[in-house]
Amino acid sequence: MVKRFIIAIILLGLVGGGLVGFNLFRDKMIAQFFAGMTAPPATVSTVEAKAGDWTPVIEAIGTVNAARGVELTVETSGVVKEIRFKPGAYVKAGDVLLRLDDVVQQADVSAARSAYEQTQTDLTRARELAGRGVAAGAALDQSASTARSAAAQLARAEAVLAQRQLTAPFDGVVGLPRVDPGQYVAPGTIIATLQDASELRVDFSLPEQTLSDLRLGQKIAVHIDGEDKPFLGELTGIDPRVEPSTRLVALRGSVPNAGGRIAPEQFVRIDVILPTEAGVISLPQTAISNSLYGDFVYLVQPKADAPADASTPALEVRQVFVKTGRRTGGLVEVSGIEPGAQVVSAGQNRLSNGQPAIVNNDVNPAAAATGPAVTGASE
Repeated sequence: MVKRFIIAIILLGLVGGGLVGFNLFRDKMIAQFFAGMTAPPATVSTVEAKAGDWTPVIEAIGTVNAARGVELTVETSGVVKEIRFKPGAYVKAGDVLLRLDDVVQQADVSAARSAYEQTQTDLTRARELAGRGVAAGAALDQSASTARSAAAQLARAEAVLAQRQLTAPFDGVVGLPRVDPGQYVAPGTIIATLQDASELRVDFSLPEQTLSDLRLGQKIAVHIDGEDKPFLGELTGIDPRVEPSTRLVALRGSVPNAGGRIAPEQFVRIDVILPTEAGVISLPQTAISNSLYGDFVYLVQPKADAPADASTPALEVRQVFVKTGRRTGGLVEVSGIEPGAQVVSAGQNRLSNGQPAIVNNDVNPAAAATGPAVTGASE
């Protein structure tokens, strides 16, 4: 009985030891397999980190307004007799845009002119008689006074007649008519809008922290949807007061409206252009990756253990943490890498540190990244 018990214990120990040994052997072989296994090479696109000129900008959003823009109204009440403009037409200062019924006023002008002409005739006769000593000087003075009064009455009648017409106060583009012929209008009734859009005002705001970087006459670049190139202008006004509720300062710029491609009241993006700096390293935004530990890039470098006599050097990627700064035109200012470094700009989503890499720049999204916003701007 004891002999059987001893044999069972020995058999149990052999089975347990075999299982433990098999597990240890299996773990060792798996570890050796993965230790000798390398990640497959990844195909990436790269850009070269270069130190060059950097034109920083301060970005803002705003609205454009015509340099001169008004809502045209009439000064007196009456019935619209004639509309002399078409929507969107360019008009000159002094052009008659609308006429009210002016039959009564025309008659008043005719009567005043007749009275004025009669007083001029009487004045001429009185001067002749006074010159010959026939009439007294008092009669000449009376005739002169009557003539002046008649001239004033004529001027008043002509002014009242002029109020029956709406004229353009300056050159510009007239908008849609808001009234129709035969309609009765009162003073203050808006007839149409008139916009001089040859030059535009750009109104926008920036945080108070940017005040030290702002100067009158600074160049600005105005971007609108549908236009590839921005419009260049300049900063013409800085409000001396900071809005206490928003901590923003109001700014105004001026920009020529070449070809009339910007419409008043249009939403625009503005870049206030700061002085150019030299020796700044910048990278496309697509090259920067983010993590909880900070921003980083992948550099493509020759493998440290690659054979020296290889015809094509083996490449690998190395993760390098960088410090990012200002951003302009799809580029990011970076520090922490040296000029000339080959930085992965596309294909880095599944990279790991030390992974082999194959560079293919035939299709490189980062090649479309531009420099400062003023490059190729419209005048």
